[in-house]
Amino acid sequence: MPDAHEVKNMDDLGIRRSGKKRIVIIGGGFAGLKLAKKLSKSKYQIVLLDRNNYHTFQPLLYQIAMGGLEPSSITYPLRKSIRGDSAFFRMATVEEVNAEEQILITNKGKLKYDLLVIASGSKSNFFGNVKLENNSFTLKTIPGALDIRSLLFQSLEEAVLKKKNDILLNIVIVGGGPTGVEIAGALSELKNHILPKDYPELIFTNFNIYLIEGTEKVLNGMSASASFHAAKYLEGIGVIIKKNQLVKDYDGSRVTLNTGEVIYTNMVIWSAGVLGNSVDGIDSNSIYKNFRYKVDCYNRVLGYENIFAIGDVASMKNSFGKDHAMLAPVAIQQAANLARNLNIMSAKPWKKFNYFFRSSF
Repeated sequence: MPDAHEVKNMDDLGIRRSGKKRIVIIGGGFAGLKLAKKLSKSKYQIVLLDRNNYHTFQPLLYQIAMGGLEPSSITYPLRKSIRGDSAFFRMATVEEVNAEEQILITNKGKLKYDLLVIASGSKSNFFGNVKLENNSFTLKTIPGALDIRSLLFQSLEEAVLKKKNDILLNIVIVGGGPTGVEIAGALSELKNHILPKDYPELIFTNFNIYLIEGTEKVLNGMSASASFHAAKYLEGIGVIIKKNQLVKDYDGSRVTLNTGEVIYTNMVIWSAGVLGNSVDGIDSNSIYKNFRYKVDCYNRVLGYENIFAIGDVASMKNSFGKDHAMLAPVAIQQAANLARNLNIMSAKPWKKFNYFFRSSF
């Protein structure tokens, strides 16, 4: 047990203050975990905070939702990921940053920092529609994926018992980006090849998968060729794509489109946009309307000398004047570049971030 002096020298989260500068990292996603691992044996004391005690490989969450993988296949304990005498993990939710006093306020108490790195990722954007937010499913977390899986198979069991299953066998996916396209494709594969064997009582021509996209094409941020072939493939396996249409309302059983069309369903999966998952306490002048932090070429939050943001929550312009995409490779490379700069600190000029396309993580 720690003696009285050590207890007095501890923060609320049970971390003893040492002579080393402390870097606190908020978020154990791709960016935060990469940075923590890079710095775990550095000259700093590292504290990684996350609301969960595991890292999630988010690109495969749709496989959890469809029953293709189990959660253990895409999660890994954060405590095992960072090792070192001066590296710590705490499961906590950050509620506010007190930049003047350099203190984080969490649901487990206060934590002092010397340098702060915000890598809190992104959250779903419902564009202010509270009913949609309350009634829709999102695919950002393991619990969210499991909720989708649970309702999917509960609905199939209910449909076996009921003659009228127009609600139970309709699924609406909102947003034709990469996540929406992946979900639609995986659902259609289930419908065409797996579920008919498990549920021979059901007529799967009544199982409709709708993909609603507000622009003129799916995968709008990708090439015209990628968009065309993705749409052609999805339609070929039975996905109903509705382009240039928006979801105006969803009450838990009826989806209303801006065209007036109504689709009956008990499952809406929302993937129509994201916002930065910013933390309270940072000056609003340092945050864009999409809740991403304004950062310079070193990932330093504008207006602060000792606060950084990396990954999805950071808005940095590329050489074309556009934001870097909210993708895992960008987050990982930003973390590696920041680790390099923090390790050298003032010994050498800092290296500006430049994204290099790579085909793998």
